Amino acid sequence: MPNIKSAMKRVKVSKKKNLRNRMIKSGVKTAVKKYEAALTPEQLASASSALDKAASKGVIHKNAANRKKARLARKLAAEK
Repeated sequence: MPNIKSAMKRVKVSKKKNLRNRMIKSGVKTAVKKYEAALTPEQLASASSALDKAASKGVIHKNAANRKKARLARKLAAEK
């Protein structure tokens, strides 16, 4: 445990941010799994939305979100 006041605050803040980031990532994974189970355009929209929100909050990189969305869309196109 740190002794310096600012270091103590950083520990608290980083724990809070880590929890938030884990929750967002978990939500993205859940949305993607639901989409892969159903493979419907509605589920694609919700998975894309979850990826966009995660990217906007800085949890995942913008290019990574776009790459994942493109791969999900390709799966849907291959099914048709």
